Amino acid sequence: MDILEVKELWGKIKSELSLTIPEHVFDMWVNPLEAVDYENDTLVLISPHLMSIDILKKNWTSQIKDAVKKIAGENASYSLNYDGEYAQKYISEKKRTLTKIKAGQTEEDIKKEEVKKSLAQMQSEANLNLNLKFENFVVGENSSFAYNAAYSVANNPAKKFNPLFIYGASGLGKTHLLQAIGHHILFNTKLKVRYIRMEEYFNEWIKCFQYNELPNGKRKSVCNNVQMRRFHQKIQNVDVLLMDDIQFIESKMQTMEDFFSTFEALYTNNKQIVIASDRQPGDIPKLDNRLKTRFEMGLVVEITPPEYETRLEIVKEYAKQIEQQAPEEVFEYIAQNFKTNVRELKGAFNKVSAYSEFSNSKITMETAQKALKLEIKKHELTAQVVAEKVSQYCDVTVKDLKSSARNQKVSKARQIAVYICREVLNMSYESIGEYFDKKHTTVMYACTSITEKISNDEDIKQTVENIIQSLKD
Repeated sequence: MDILEVKELWGKIKSELSLTIPEHVFDMWVNPLEAVDYENDTLVLISPHLMSIDILKKNWTSQIKDAVKKIAGENASYSLNYDGEYAQKYISEKKRTLTKIKAGQTEEDIKKEEVKKSLAQMQSEANLNLNLKFENFVVGENSSFAYNAAYSVANNPAKKFNPLFIYGASGLGKTHLLQAIGHHILFNTKLKVRYIRMEEYFNEWIKCFQYNELPNGKRKSVCNNVQMRRFHQKIQNVDVLLMDDIQFIESKMQTMEDFFSTFEALYTNNKQIVIASDRQPGDIPKLDNRLKTRFEMGLVVEITPPEYETRLEIVKEYAKQIEQQAPEEVFEYIAQNFKTNVRELKGAFNKVSAYSEFSNSKITMETAQKALKLEIKKHELTAQVVAEKVSQYCDVTVKDLKSSARNQKVSKARQIAVYICREVLNMSYESIGEYFDKKHTTVMYACTSITEKISNDEDIKQTVENIIQSLKD
């Protein structure tokens, strides 16, 4: 088949694809593809965009296969690769075209160019991180339910599980799933998406007020209605709202009132809402009850710390992303020793990678051990060691200590663990709070409470002393 026949064949296949692939995806990623050969029943396609290879293979493979078979025959297939030379040619041609467009030659060309840019602009406006997609989220037993729920929402926004509420400790992948939902929807629909953290929402809301000095020395807040209206339009003028770290709103009564109005406006207009938090709605004590009931009326799913097999795959996937090779035993070593969250795993591999680079050596088991110094750290006291000792002595679990359970037995053990971390390990309130998944004010209260009880309660005093002594043995 000569090149003209190849191009004619590709033209027919593109016409077929235009019927099954959304217009903005087609214009952005399919239209720039060029057919350069057809040999052994394989259509050879090249792309000027590296990103398009990933996007088309992961999201539109079946549509392209079906179109190729329908036009070229059942035995036909295709290959798709990036071509640097074609990329340079394509970019040069686009620059010439843009120059003509700017001269005002064709309005139709201007519109087409705007469509091609729309996806990149939408990603920027949606506040999404290009690296956080479903394709590179490692699914394990700890996250499969949350992943499946998120993927279902991404494929059927506002059709089921609205709102979707994902909760779990820091660093387990909640933000990754929220952003993955956003990317999937942008790549496959024309819906408008926005990702925002509650702290950002709060800060933008605060900026809508100005403070006037009163004669008595007090200050009065006055809402700038124009600015507030713009703020609400930006947040509410979307089809999908991805709200991260919702727990930040706790105790902020006026902001809760405002967000309740935002939630209602979106929900009543059949817009998808996805929320992430470090706790489930019922465990955020100072959250407005109306918001609690709204969050719980959809689907509430939990992500827990990953098990060994998942941790191993997470480290391998991360190494692949940063294009860093390492022996299997290094991945296993990291997965066995870093168990809390995904960020911890990535941080450990980054440390090994940096140590290898700075020492001008390959990554080996020896360099990993030198970089991480785990054998030395095993003999050091940590919050985890304290929690394990307290849980054994008080007949509770470490999970109980880090939970929101408030029964007397667990509360007493938790306060003792917090007190020992502060007094023996000299940890900051913030660090203790991060480990136990508690606010630093709760940690401060626990320390004060145990200090007072030690002075008045001999049993508490003896318990604390016994546990401290066991840590020294």
